[in-house]
Amino acid sequence: MQSTLLVTGAAGQIAYSLLFSIAKGDVFGKDQPIILVLLDIPPMMTVLDGVVMELQDCALPLLKEVIPTDKEEVAFKDLDVAILVGSMPRRDGMERKDLLKANVAIFKSQGAALDKYAKKTRLWERAVNIQVLVVGNPANTNCLIAAKSAPSIPKENFSCLTRLDHNRARSQVAMRCGVPASHVKNVIIWGNHSSTQYPDVHHCKVNMSGSELACFDAVKDDKWLTGEFISTVQQRGAAVIKARKLSSAMSAAKAICDHMRDIWSGTAEGEFISMGVYSTGNSYGVAEDLIYSFPVEIKNKTWKIVDGLTINKFSQEKMDATAAELIEERDTAVSYLAV
Repeated sequence: MQSTLLVTGAAGQIAYSLLFSIAKGDVFGKDQPIILVLLDIPPMMTVLDGVVMELQDCALPLLKEVIPTDKEEVAFKDLDVAILVGSMPRRDGMERKDLLKANVAIFKSQGAALDKYAKKTRLWERAVNIQVLVVGNPANTNCLIAAKSAPSIPKENFSCLTRLDHNRARSQVAMRCGVPASHVKNVIIWGNHSSTQYPDVHHCKVNMSGSELACFDAVKDDKWLTGEFISTVQQRGAAVIKARKLSSAMSAAKAICDHMRDIWSGTAEGEFISMGVYSTGNSYGVAEDLIYSFPVEIKNKTWKIVDGLTINKFSQEKMDATAAELIEERDTAVSYLAV
């Protein structure tokens, strides 16, 4: 049975790196036919037409149809997956509150469209099957606004992308230890997809020469792990922009694929990954009604926060700091909802 998948901001550079991987089966499986719905703003439709032509020219057997549109009523109808990449970028001279205000309008509208046009079950009139991933920044708060604007969709069906930060942390440890990134597991990104995020390796394991070591034992440089490593991951996006004069695209697309593949197929036994998910206030002292990045395990397309991990004072302070930023962002954004 074919799945219908929406990508917003579809004429942008992240989508350009993303769409081919999705369409050829890298994310949802080699036997899953796909209908791609591509949404962008009217000035980008000519560019989007070129993207559609390229997808057609790839002659991908799983890609059954491509639907480009600038209309929400077309884009959000009967979806199985929505990947919300498009958002208002921060421009020179723009304060963060102005960025939040612009994005509240976008994600309020898109959340309402999801609520109106999503597939509903007859019994509860609930859209229980759709999976919504928010990528556009500020991703955590945009995700929360979209979820609040779509009351018929369970909040558990919404997540935001912190997998890019997770992959960055994993790669930094792997390079330090001289091993492939696949030999590093269970890093954690706590909190906001911003410079306050906390990359945590206190529960990370590194496979070195066939032996699984705690990250601190493998790296043997506590000062680096509690200092430069954290700031490198926190500032990696800015470093990419400084170097290439454009924001992360290839790595962001790869992270989106990783995130959605794990939702679809589940996480490996004994491993957890990082996702921004809805906090009910019951895990690690994080306040309720936030989209906060936690370590999660996924089974049967359902995520579960990995509870019970030991948290030291150093970690708790950093987790609280990023939560405080998210509370401030949420309260500012919610104040714009009624406008």
